[in-house]
Amino acid sequence: MKVLKTASVGALVGSILLAGQVSGLTGNQVQRSDVPQLVQPDGSYPTIPLEKDVVVLKVIQTGVNSLKSFPSIQEGLDFNLSHMEKMANEACSTGKKPDILLYHEFPLTGYSSGSRTEKLPYTVQIPGPETDRLGEIASACDTYLIFGSYATDPDWPGHILSINTVINREGVVVKKFWKSRNIKRLYADREITTTTIEAVRDKYRAMYGAEEEFPVLQTEFGNIAVSTVQFDPFIFAAFAMRGTEIMLRTATLFDEADVTYTAFTNNFYSAMSNFALPINPNYSAGESIIVDNRGKILAKEPTKDKDGIIEAEIPIAAFRQGRKIPNFALELAKPVFEQYRQEIPINHLDVPREQLPETGQAMKALFDRISRFIGEGVNTE
Repeated sequence: MKVLKTASVGALVGSILLAGQVSGLTGNQVQRSDVPQLVQPDGSYPTIPLEKDVVVLKVIQTGVNSLKSFPSIQEGLDFNLSHMEKMANEACSTGKKPDILLYHEFPLTGYSSGSRTEKLPYTVQIPGPETDRLGEIASACDTYLIFGSYATDPDWPGHILSINTVINREGVVVKKFWKSRNIKRLYADREITTTTIEAVRDKYRAMYGAEEEFPVLQTEFGNIAVSTVQFDPFIFAAFAMRGTEIMLRTATLFDEADVTYTAFTNNFYSAMSNFALPINPNYSAGESIIVDNRGKILAKEPTKDKDGIIEAEIPIAAFRQGRKIPNFALELAKPVFEQYRQEIPINHLDVPREQLPETGQAMKALFDRISRFIGEGVNTE
């Protein structure tokens, strides 16, 4: 089996400004001199040679089973792993052989409700025995295997992370994509408590480097990135500027237009793997999709409440030929971006364990307190 050669790169796009172009930074903004070269000035981007001209992407849609619903955590993990194995075996034995398998946000741990302390046991560490087992699937199928999960890390005690893991064809974890940021002000009474890069940005940068804030994995099947972010064009513009060719997304429910339009505006192929739920008029689950770089849907799972596998071919060699990063109106928009201040400051969860918000309601109270738009956090500087 071919030995994979990979390289990881990342980006900073907090204010959509390139290194060395900003002066007079204050507060949590980090001097641009601390940031390495993240975007090529000629519109090119790093790659490694392709192994084949056309790659096969398969998206696996399954139901979601919370570890809390099982007699023990281990029984829940075994059940979910067995189901992931079953679906992977089906994907690898029917249709075209996949080069990439994409699961949704929570196929392994399921979604957990409750307080931070209640949720922490229902996580995994990556790498770990679960990724070892999934690695066997990837190796047997000769495919990349990608999935989302709640996770914890000894370097981040008390934090609940949302991690998208990439396992290569040899069965080895080659990348962990942290969620860039959570959507905010979506609910009237609460906020999401998982820790994102934005929530601990300075510490994250010090530990892993600014190039890991928007990492792109260079593979023999193309440049891939993975994200659970939704409705956030800046995030995907950053990934595009860093050379993403295939944007893989994992979801807990999603809007189809977000995926199609994001792919079109950033000129990359994309896919969204959603989980299946019983039919309910209050939400729309399922219907996972694969789209091309013009937003055209190449494959769509027709069901909302059932397991399913969809596939599409990506002509990666032809797509890459002569391709440059997107042509954004940065210079035109720069004066506006320079004056904009986001409502919730970065680094808001870089606090001692005992100060981490326990609940979504406590998270909302924190946001209201530090908001630059309302409350005590209002600041006109």
